[in-house]
Amino acid sequence: MNELLYTYWEGEDGWLVGYLHKYPEQWTQGKDIKELEEMLLDLYENILEEEKRIKTRIEKTGVLRISA
Repeated sequence: MNELLYTYWEGEDGWLVGYLHKYPEQWTQGKDIKELEEMLLDLYENILEEEKRIKTRIEKTGVLRISA
């Protein structure tokens, strides 16, 4: 079983706000700890899907010329 650490706090509106330590820039919220954990799991699955899509794309580099 894998484990992910997360941090959470109570927001001004009473909802719990949290993020996964591995992805601190991605926050989510839930009305209670159970819903917050469900939302964190959903967030994690979405991040993994996006990472998979990024790995399969072919990136190219261009040069932008700016006249002074």
